[in-house]
Amino acid sequence: MGLPPADTGNSLLDWLNGRLVDLVHFERRFDPFFRPAFDAVLREPLSRLTTNVINIRRSDQGLKLAEERIQLDEEAHLQDIIDTFRAQMSKLWTPGHFERGGNTKTHGIVRAEFKVRDDLPAHMRRGIFTEPRTYPAWVRFSGPGPYVTPDIDDVGFMSMSIKLMGVPGAKLLDNEKYTQDLFGTSVPTFVSPDTRANAHLQHWSLKNAQLFYFFNFRETHALDGIMNLLWTKTQTSPLESEYFSCVPYLLGEGQAMQYSFRSRLTTRTRVPRVPRRPPDNYLRDAMVATLANQDVEFDVLLQVQTDPFLMPVENSAVMWPTRLSPRVPAAVLRIPKQTFDSPEQLAFARVLSYNPWHCIAEHRPLGNVSRARKRMYYELSALRQKMNDVQHCEPTGDEVFPGFTVPARSVT
Repeated sequence: MGLPPADTGNSLLDWLNGRLVDLVHFERRFDPFFRPAFDAVLREPLSRLTTNVINIRRSDQGLKLAEERIQLDEEAHLQDIIDTFRAQMSKLWTPGHFERGGNTKTHGIVRAEFKVRDDLPAHMRRGIFTEPRTYPAWVRFSGPGPYVTPDIDDVGFMSMSIKLMGVPGAKLLDNEKYTQDLFGTSVPTFVSPDTRANAHLQHWSLKNAQLFYFFNFRETHALDGIMNLLWTKTQTSPLESEYFSCVPYLLGEGQAMQYSFRSRLTTRTRVPRVPRRPPDNYLRDAMVATLANQDVEFDVLLQVQTDPFLMPVENSAVMWPTRLSPRVPAAVLRIPKQTFDSPEQLAFARVLSYNPWHCIAEHRPLGNVSRARKRMYYELSALRQKMNDVQHCEPTGDEVFPGFTVPARSVT
């Protein structure tokens, strides 16, 4: 489906939203010709400048390292978010064809292995990083949502969700026993600072007019919008990006971290036919072409919180500065050469539930956005699977699909 028209209740706002979307779509056709140079020279300094301005406007809550604080009316904001997501999903999809409320379009779900390095500093050897070992994984690459659109018409970022299997220990969400889920988006900060703001965003999303969340007179989120604009672009391939957790997690009790995934691929796939219209699923096509010929590896990097104000737990729209805490290589995510685009394997993504609370206690999600995700992801996943008449599945890593050749595994 394409992007539905805005439905704000105001014909002028609907028209303005349509023209702004047209402008974004026009820019996306020419973006590949200038974006590499822009990113190389200007993206990082402009991101630091935007972060500095955001921090000037913030107040210090006096939190300690890895300390959380329940926000005012947090549960009410969470319920508002869930109710709006339910309304939008029911508005967009019909039973049997329900999609996720976010990270909606599946570019591909691929088999992988997650290999922990043997040279981690002692303070980072916590949880799944305690010792060198390898976990099997299913990795889902997706578009932003809440719609399923031609790739050139989405908002310009991608997501990856990693489900590690064979992870020992009790889990904080007990509907899966042996998994640890990890998440990343190609923008280093979350789209909103907290659940209160996210509730506002979801109301604009229900009206198909998300741009007005960032730029409105009542409560502007222009700086968050600028940060997202610096990192959204016409993507070349899900296998060629860098992905960020955006929100913090424990790295052992009393220590907070964010993590990221950085592709080791140095070449970039040419976006076909630009400035004309590329194929609707050109991002999946790029994945298919790459994995038909080679393995792909991502470095898994950990960034430990060292300043509770400049690296906040309760504000997810602030980029943690690497000058205060560098990103340290901790593992390698290896995606072996494979065929993955059979209808059966793509459908497999629909029975999986990813939730950051599928985790061991040493990696408990931190902050109000993460606290909200526990119930929100659980309830919306249950709704989607109920409407599609499919059962929740905890994978083992041994699943095989037509046309799929099982790659060599070095699971320890």
